[in-house]
Amino acid sequence: MKRLGGPDGNERLTAAVAVALVVLLAVEGATVLRIGQLLRVHMFVGMLLVPIVVLKLASTGWRFLRYYAGDLAYVAKGPPHPLLRLLAPLVIAMTTVLFGTGIALLVLGPHHRGLVQLHQLSFVGWLIVAGAHVLAYARRVATLVAAEWRARVPGIAARYALIALALAAGVALALETSPLDDRWLV
Repeated sequence: MKRLGGPDGNERLTAAVAVALVVLLAVEGATVLRIGQLLRVHMFVGMLLVPIVVLKLASTGWRFLRYYAGDLAYVAKGPPHPLLRLLAPLVIAMTTVLFGTGIALLVLGPHHRGLVQLHQLSFVGWLIVAGAHVLAYARRVATLVAAEWRARVPGIAARYALIALALAAGVALALETSPLDDRWLV
């Protein structure tokens, strides 16, 4: 995997995906402010986000696996800050619950009040843990994204192809599932 940039390339992929996520999550968050009028956009962007979230989980999961498997390059890079290592399972769990309940609601329809409440509550929990995660990494992500274009790490084309593929898959998923939102707009 050295031709993809090893731990440095993985870190840059994670950072670039994080930027895409923050932008799309800001759009998704804006829809919450006028959910009655923007419900269709909320559902579309939510589904568009799914493959991008999966890519972010895959890139961070890869680092986790390589580090704890003893890969020397990943071990030399070091682990995240101890508090961020403790926060990571919460971010993953809350993200899974938030997106899982959102997808379930899209598939099952609007007549599942308990699921609606769980989705809303999970959003609050997710906002807290994801907000802390974003704030902790914001400066590092900005540095990495800027450095990507100055100091090339092998695999730049592959990293951005993965992001483009995740975005394309997100658009395809959102378009494919968009007829399901008709039940919500009656």
